[in-house]
Amino acid sequence: MKALIAIGAALAPLMIMAFIDYYISREAMLSEIMLRTSRLTSNTRHTISAFLAERKAVLDFVSHNNTFDYLVAEGHLKNVLISLQKSFGGFIDLGIVDSQGVQLAYTGPYNLTGRDYSQANWFKQVNVKGIYLSDVFFGYHAVPHMVIAVKRKLPGNDFYVLRATLDAACFNDFFSELKVAGEGDAFIINRKGILQTNSREHGVVQGKINLAIPKFSRHSEVDIITSPDNASIIRGYAYIPETPFILMIIKHQSELLALWNRSRMQIIVFIVLSTITVLLLVFGGITFLVNHIYLADQRRLTAMHQAEYTYKMSLIGRLSAGVAHEINNPLAIISEKAGLIKDLFIFKKEYASNPKLMALIDSVLSSVARCAGITKRLLSFARSSNTCLGTIDLADIIAEVIGFMSKEAEYRSIDINVEIDPKVPSIQSDPGRLHEILLNLISNAFTAMDDGGSLYISVSVLNQKTDQKKVIIKVSDTGHGIPKEDLKRVFEPFFSTKIGQGGTGLGLSITYGLVQELDGEITVESDAGQGATFEVILPITPAKIAIEASATDTCIESIA
Repeated sequence: MKALIAIGAALAPLMIMAFIDYYISREAMLSEIMLRTSRLTSNTRHTISAFLAERKAVLDFVSHNNTFDYLVAEGHLKNVLISLQKSFGGFIDLGIVDSQGVQLAYTGPYNLTGRDYSQANWFKQVNVKGIYLSDVFFGYHAVPHMVIAVKRKLPGNDFYVLRATLDAACFNDFFSELKVAGEGDAFIINRKGILQTNSREHGVVQGKINLAIPKFSRHSEVDIITSPDNASIIRGYAYIPETPFILMIIKHQSELLALWNRSRMQIIVFIVLSTITVLLLVFGGITFLVNHIYLADQRRLTAMHQAEYTYKMSLIGRLSAGVAHEINNPLAIISEKAGLIKDLFIFKKEYASNPKLMALIDSVLSSVARCAGITKRLLSFARSSNTCLGTIDLADIIAEVIGFMSKEAEYRSIDINVEIDPKVPSIQSDPGRLHEILLNLISNAFTAMDDGGSLYISVSVLNQKTDQKKVIIKVSDTGHGIPKEDLKRVFEPFFSTKIGQGGTGLGLSITYGLVQELDGEITVESDAGQGATFEVILPITPAKIAIEASATDTCIESIA
């Protein structure tokens, strides 16, 4: 199992990097292909638009630069056509059509003079729009051609139409010279999908393509579509403005990604070789041995820290008990002698009437009482090495613990609020362990708070449906809080949020163990910057240890 984990840990970064490289390189290649296709489509569109615009401009020039009478005069229209063929090429014929649709003058390879176009669709459109550009078609001509017609007004609301036929071969010549990568194709269709130029894959003029007609767009577009044979195709298209034409650029994605596919095979070979290398190293035993030694060191370090903590607490307990006993003896003598002096002063009127002298004696006696209280608390903490079960008033325990922290709280301006529900009864528990639990929680709260913080301690009866009654002790602070991701680990040994502050990470883990010994539960709620609330739930009568119902405390020596 450890070997599999090590293999996974070693191969995961390799696989992730390979996948990222695969994805990024493929996307970069596709992006470059799409960009080039978009540029080619846009440039070709501009070229075709310029070609058609040039022809329209030529007809506009002819109609503006020559009078109607001149154009219909015999021989003059032929001279214009010859001039256009020499200068621009592609012009097949020219014709002048009057407002009734009758062709008054014609020059070209056919005899079309006098032909009536009044019912022709192109004549109706040019009459409305002022200009007309047809699809590529055959008609009377033996070659594919298109018609451009422009309308010119005459005096008296009359008009005439200058009509020209263009050879579509110029388009075919242009696309035959256009180089499209990836064994691609370039052609023009109309808005019904009919070819206006020859195509390498879809046939000749007037044939219908087997691809979907793209949606209208004012700009050049590039997308990826699937051909009828389920091949991925990169399609660039552009609607030619003021024409019925759609420019199509077709590229085969498989051909364009051939170079990238070779790179992909190199990546696969690299992954396979790397995987074999990792497997040899892991199954060679290196990872297993290193992990085994590491875990053994961690267990040894944990045991040493726990033993050190237990020994330190034991020494503190013995030292506290010894100090308390040694101090109590002279304190008893001081208290007795001071009381005797006070009695003597009371019987003598000259001393009894001296308030300053009597105040000094009272000060000595109050100081002795204060020292006695301190030694009493030291003795109660010193008994924490034994499981001393007895009837305990939680208010007294909390007061004793706060007494130890009162000076620090006063110095740091920390406000301590204690709220105890009057309904809380006395419980059967170990006072020493309760002292240590509360002291650890309050000390942690003080460490987490800045000066001027607030500490809130509450004790209440836990409402629950079970027969066993319990009390809940809440210790809340206004400190820095614990991040959500660390809440599950706060009771683990050696986990500490006091980075750089000397924290060992044992305080809360020891506290958790002490609560478990008292048959209780401890939980925490917190978030970063929101303070922390620790809840300790204790049974009024612990179920793990049988306690005789008596007024005297019963101490049972703990077995190590």
